[in-house]
Amino acid sequence: MARNVYGIDLGTYEIKVYDKKKDTIWKEKNVIAIANQKTIFAVGDEAYEMYEKAPGNIQVVFPMKEGVISRFNDMQYLLQNLLKKDRQFARGAEYVIAVPTDVTEVEKRAFFDLVVHSTARAREVNIVERGIAHCIGLGMDVQNTKGVMIADFGGETTEISVVASGGMVLNKLIKIGGNTFDNAVANLVRHNYDFLIGRLTAETLRRRFGVFGGESSETMVVAGRNLVTGVPKQQEIPISLVRAAMKEPLSECIMQINLLLERTPPEVLKAIQKNGIFLTGGLSYLPGLSSYIEGATGYRVHTARHPDICAVEGLSQIIRSKELRKHAYSMLDENYRWMR
Repeated sequence: MARNVYGIDLGTYEIKVYDKKKDTIWKEKNVIAIANQKTIFAVGDEAYEMYEKAPGNIQVVFPMKEGVISRFNDMQYLLQNLLKKDRQFARGAEYVIAVPTDVTEVEKRAFFDLVVHSTARAREVNIVERGIAHCIGLGMDVQNTKGVMIADFGGETTEISVVASGGMVLNKLIKIGGNTFDNAVANLVRHNYDFLIGRLTAETLRRRFGVFGGESSETMVVAGRNLVTGVPKQQEIPISLVRAAMKEPLSECIMQINLLLERTPPEVLKAIQKNGIFLTGGLSYLPGLSSYIEGATGYRVHTARHPDICAVEGLSQIIRSKELRKHAYSMLDENYRWMR
């Protein structure tokens, strides 16, 4: 019987998995709840439901930090439990994992070791540069593309990639993502109103108001705690404050995009001017983000049809196509190009 193949994209806050045998993509929160600092209490979506609501003896943690694995054992336990959960997980499967390019070899190796040294007993583990996976997931002919820029806006990082002729030309991982924006919103609310809100409330404000669009006088009432009296209450937050909070991290993203464009070879840059910039990642759903980047860079900006699962859609095509399989590499291969 043919072994199954899984394509895995490990995000800071969400895991996306392609199951070849079922030809389906599923996703679940990348979270684990630990009771009394030693007992696994819940994983995935169930653990995320406890975030900012759990009692003092339960710690809700994210095994990924800024695009890389920070709690290896927790991540391994979480992945194994999610694969077994109602999905008829079988040992000896093959794995293709999307990894960021602009990280250290040790950090890349952790993605590989995550599956190789687990109870999954993987038959084979290959890795793919996430920028390449995104390019394929966007429906592009990655081998013949003369030049395209992809900005992957995630939970804690933004990965900017320039892809041409089947390979990565330039890549930059910056530590700005949805969490950065949410913290900026929460901090400005605290500074202006002496009012404390949680990250999830800040996320709700960010999703509601976005970057552009909507009435400039619009407001939203949120629950939190007054820092002067210490009493829980509700506070009206204006759209102008939320957008002011997001201005600085957005400006940093634009600066990094422009810096990468300045370093891009002329012929590749000419193709990017024609093709535009493509947005992927969960933060790409933010209202007005594409318009903001288009106005700030002068390049046409397109958003992927399903930005949050674009990379794993690319992995699914790599898994199904013999031609595209050449973009996947084993770190055990002596010709592995990132190790040379």
